[in-house]
Amino acid sequence: MLLLTIAALATVLGMTSSFSTAAFTSQSTNQPAVFAAAADWTPPTVTMNSPGSAVGGTITVSATASDANSGVASVLVEYLGPTGSWTSICTATASPWSCSWNTTAGADGSYALRATATDKAANVTVSDPVSTTVANNFTVVLSDPGSYLRGTPTLSGAIYGGGSLTYSVTVEYAVSGTTTWRTACTTGAVVTMSFGCAWPTGTLANGAYDLRATATSGRTSGISASVTDVVVDNAAPAVTMSDPGATLSGTVTLAATSTDVDSGVNQVVLQYAPAGTSTWATACTIGSAPFSCRFDTTKLTNASYDFRAVSADTAGNSATSVAVTGRTVDNTVSSVAMEDPGAYLTGTVTLSATATARTGVASVAIQRSSSGAATWTTVCSLAGGTSPYSCAWSSTTTPDGLYDFRAVLTETGGAVTTSSVVIARRVDNTALRGYDVQATNGGATVGKVEANDILTLTYTDTVKPASITSTFTGASLAVQVRIRDGGVLGLTTKDDTLDVLVGGNVVNLGSVNLKEDFVRTGKTSVFNATMTASTSVVGASNRTVITLKLGAVSSGGALRTVSTAQNLVWSPSTGATDTFGTTSSGAPVTELGTMDRDF
Repeated sequence: MLLLTIAALATVLGMTSSFSTAAFTSQSTNQPAVFAAAADWTPPTVTMNSPGSAVGGTITVSATASDANSGVASVLVEYLGPTGSWTSICTATASPWSCSWNTTAGADGSYALRATATDKAANVTVSDPVSTTVANNFTVVLSDPGSYLRGTPTLSGAIYGGGSLTYSVTVEYAVSGTTTWRTACTTGAVVTMSFGCAWPTGTLANGAYDLRATATSGRTSGISASVTDVVVDNAAPAVTMSDPGATLSGTVTLAATSTDVDSGVNQVVLQYAPAGTSTWATACTIGSAPFSCRFDTTKLTNASYDFRAVSADTAGNSATSVAVTGRTVDNTVSSVAMEDPGAYLTGTVTLSATATARTGVASVAIQRSSSGAATWTTVCSLAGGTSPYSCAWSSTTTPDGLYDFRAVLTETGGAVTTSSVVIARRVDNTALRGYDVQATNGGATVGKVEANDILTLTYTDTVKPASITSTFTGASLAVQVRIRDGGVLGLTTKDDTLDVLVGGNVVNLGSVNLKEDFVRTGKTSVFNATMTASTSVVGASNRTVITLKLGAVSSGGALRTVSTAQNLVWSPSTGATDTFGTTSSGAPVTELGTMDRDF
């Protein structure tokens, strides 16, 4: 009898396979062939239910879980306390997925709860964590007001275990990292659990502050844990609209520059209006630098227009640039523009151009040349119609290297117009390259880098572990994960960048642009971590997966919680090699799948 795994069978048939955590085997006999496999490849859904903002004593904790295929087998409920790692409360094996939690067994403070559901085919899903406060004794809690504050925000919190006493609450602030506390605001008499007061920040210098609350009733008093690294930002960003040119036709680039040293630029809106009017319309909205976009002027009536940029920072301050006025849109002239295909070109690439013509478009040819050679080869010739003019080009038909691209417009009347050249785009079809980068939340807060979070880097082929760092065999290795604010690297505040070190030296994994503001402006945070290598089989390919699991912060710690979804971008190091010594491509890899908050 011949035993085959489903993966091996797929390889024999030339199929691409995908895998769950389900256990599976198949068997065959000579006549007839019989195959048996796990029928459920879909993981269950699970949500941890909130037990409330504050809890004490012994309470019931529960989750909601379902699986439409094989059904839910069990739900594990865990907590993460003020210190330590995830700890099991219970494993429920039947609905309702609930159990008792004796909160008096641990210290008072902030806790996170999560649920892990396993279905009967062994697929696993981990819920997002929910937060609560364990308060079995007199406890003062100051709520996190958010990473960025401006104007007069309300600072709020709650008193637990205070009995029937009347308290006065003072909320204090100190420059981050110092212990010189000053009064932000006071509440007067508080006879209910909740408190709040308004903090006028307009007289303070922009920067990072720590906050705490003190509740007092006679000789009874308590101080909350500090909320750290809250940025006060009452300054608007700087913004300048770039001049798009005196006469505009076809598709043009609109651009602006904008900076904000405190909370960072959140977005820039580029606008246009008929010259001399205030009827502004949005051309595009850009969430990260460079603040530019391609704009099709054929949508506009030929006339004179003004252009401006409106920038908003993350704290909510905004500024409007001086307008660039009296720019003429004239699409009665012929124009053609080659669109940028990207800095790195791999596999099949879409090449695109836009064109307008006085007498009509007869054809648009898209051409390539070795960079700087000006020896042009037509990739595709597209018949007249409407923009864009696009074709699919197999970059594997040319040697790896730098190439220039242009578009050539031929009008129905015979006139020929050539676009500006897009220069030095790299064709790179190296077999070993990055394939995917993914982050998984393992901590108490979604969107915040913290202990137990996991980052995985997947290559297209097998990597020699010692090429990443000399002491690495693939087994667990102690490393440091460094996250630097984008500004430290000359980038924007939304370009925080992660790399990995051993003994203070950067290993050959490259870097990951987190595409958001996870670390306070100008700061660096370093985590202790472990690094392992494993092999994943996809179709006929063995792929090395590098897994980084974060531990405690070893330095820095000025971390923020991100609320917007982005896709990570991994730029692999060319220092990594396969088992034959072939170096990895350095082409950037964008996180696959739906954008999420990461970590």
